[in-house]
Amino acid sequence: MTPMDYDILRCLHNPGDRELVLTPRTLEVNTNWSRSGIEDHLPTLREHGLVEYYDEEKSLYQLTDRGRAWLEGDLPTDALEDDRD
Repeated sequence: MTPMDYDILRCLHNPGDRELVLTPRTLEVNTNWSRSGIEDHLPTLREHGLVEYYDEEKSLYQLTDRGRAWLEGDLPTDALEDDRD
């Protein structure tokens, strides 16, 4: 997990308010990361089950239960590394 991954998940989580469904472009606007960087990281976050498509055709992403669990500290990062084995 990288700082960009954390920022993407945190932005989708939208702490203190309703969770968001966002495109890579809106994630770029709401974080300090480039859209191309975000687009490079989203497939890995999907592989680990942390985000999923809300609407694939429109490239809209949402947080999953697993993503929420990781943000809340209920899913250790090493459990994500085990996904790659």
